[in-house]
Amino acid sequence: MGKLVPAFAILLALGVASPSIASSSKSAVSAKTKVAYSVEQTALGTLLDDPTAKAIIQKYAPEVISHPQVAMARPLSLRQLQTFSGDLLNDAVLAKIQTALKAASPS
Repeated sequence: MGKLVPAFAILLALGVASPSIASSSKSAVSAKTKVAYSVEQTALGTLLDDPTAKAIIQKYAPEVISHPQVAMARPLSLRQLQTFSGDLLNDAVLAKIQTALKAASPS
């Protein structure tokens, strides 16, 4: 097993992280998201930083990604952005994004 970063070592000791993760080499981001994301709780910035989640947003709400003020919206969840988005992020769109995010999450 290679060197562990201190935070990961703590998570491993607490049983939050799997030892098999520590032994795996650093590789390209998998096609699946690494954690379960939520349109209610997850910040837009976190979603945009994950290639899989970003592709999901691109599919259902491409205007969010291309919006000139997207950087200002990074701390907000998609549900919070709904207030400012008009019909762009209506309940149906958020439901589709949530379903896709859930399907992309590891089991």
